[in-house]
Amino acid sequence: MAKSYVNNPLIKASHQEQEFTQEQIAEFAKCANDPMYFIENYVKIVHLERGLVPFELYDFQKRMVTTFHENRFTICKVGRQSGKSVTVIAYLLWYLLFNESVSVAMLANKAATSRELLSRMQLAYENLPFWLQQGVGVWNKGSFELENGSKIISSATSSSAIRGSSFNLVFLDEFAFVENNLAEDFFRSVFPTISSGKNTKLMIVSTPYGMNHYYRMWKEAVDGRSQFVPIQVHWSEVPGRDEEWKENTIRNTSIEQFRQEFETEFIGSDQTLVDPNTLQALRWNKPLLSKSGLTIYAEPSTNKMYACTVDVALGKGKDYSAFLIYDITQIPYQVVAVYRDNTITPLVFPNVIHSLVKQYNNAYTLVEIDGSGAQVGDILRHDLGYENLLMTWNAGRNGIQISSGFKRSAMMGLKMTKPVKNIGCMTIKNLIEQGKIVLNDVNVIQEFYSFAQKGQSWEATPGTHDDLAMCCVSFAWLVAQRYFAELTDVNLRENLLNDVEDETWESLTPFGYIDNGLMDIPQETEYVAREGSDDWLENRGTDWL
Repeated sequence: MAKSYVNNPLIKASHQEQEFTQEQIAEFAKCANDPMYFIENYVKIVHLERGLVPFELYDFQKRMVTTFHENRFTICKVGRQSGKSVTVIAYLLWYLLFNESVSVAMLANKAATSRELLSRMQLAYENLPFWLQQGVGVWNKGSFELENGSKIISSATSSSAIRGSSFNLVFLDEFAFVENNLAEDFFRSVFPTISSGKNTKLMIVSTPYGMNHYYRMWKEAVDGRSQFVPIQVHWSEVPGRDEEWKENTIRNTSIEQFRQEFETEFIGSDQTLVDPNTLQALRWNKPLLSKSGLTIYAEPSTNKMYACTVDVALGKGKDYSAFLIYDITQIPYQVVAVYRDNTITPLVFPNVIHSLVKQYNNAYTLVEIDGSGAQVGDILRHDLGYENLLMTWNAGRNGIQISSGFKRSAMMGLKMTKPVKNIGCMTIKNLIEQGKIVLNDVNVIQEFYSFAQKGQSWEATPGTHDDLAMCCVSFAWLVAQRYFAELTDVNLRENLLNDVEDETWESLTPFGYIDNGLMDIPQETEYVAREGSDDWLENRGTDWL
């Protein structure tokens, strides 16, 4: 009789001779060739009421197993308490037993959750007959290894958990609950390695939790724009769940919770700047080029006008430095290029911006100059001599406006004050919801999924980024300016004098404008020159109040 492993009489030790009967040989062959047969005949699970029982697969669980087995990349959208995790565990157990020298990573949103899943697999293993077991070499709370060379580890979902190792199969449990930044980092660093193999597998199973990276992957799979095969399980497919069960569940939770956790709907936060229904309808497109942080959706055209907005970070691997280039020739405006990098420094970033905006017909460029942005704006203007850098000035009660460049107080970009941000946020909301801008880029769209209200403002929710969204906010503020309306009005442009004459005239006229950010017809306000200064002061005479 084969010896047990250490002090566990339920586990066969490695390097033990095993004598098989003819019946056992036939059964072993059946199990090896058919995971469904193995699971239904030899895997035992813990039932809440009946204790340890044979695993009788429901129809949807059979569908899951078949899909896992026949495809390399699968993504499942399944409701709570449906038996999704135990289905995956049973399949992974088959995979380890009947494949030699394979490595499996079982990752969950929390390390404790992944260890609990592994313990359930170990329980199923302990209840296999000795003749069906592989000898065990390592057996602990976080991993185990079998005599056939196969092994499994459990960990929290992160790129560091499996970086530097090769895995034949990676399982991601409750991936929707992994923070966006961690999910992005995982796929950016790990997925290329997984996808490069010929037989490697990636299995993602989760209940929806908002509109995040998992939502993005699910939508791409359903639309046929990725390698992933989608599996959806409705609550009604779980035996015992009927309309009465639904009513009781809603009564003890809420309709919103039921829709998300059992109807498996992707419900965005009602605090997002852009309406959640609009967000779900947004579609991202395949780029012409994607390399080194740069994504191109349309090449420059000589007969088009472009604008660019820039958000600057420190380049220390956290927030991203980013810029978007827009085709502003006509409505709807189009995002034609996106740059995003969290390692580039403010000293190098201006050169990247300059090289792209020059190609896009010297795009009118607006840099957010809070923090390191001021340095980027200065380099673009003074060191690189970029003439189409948009400058601003503080017009007192009229707020920040586009400057002609003649004012001593002109700034090399845009300060994101509360009024500026409010105007930008409300304008980009209207542009997106009214279909007046095509965002194109998946990362831009995804940032708006989590760009939500906080107090009296809007920002990224914890664990997400808003660098691209803030580029859009800056662009929307620009759109709301009288300057932009004049710039993009073809008939008006054709009737204007050349740029030099126009700027000279603007610098001499004693009239400014009140701009409410909504592109209404401006109201005139008189300004008078301050003695000994290039700045203008508002005339507060009674006729001009």
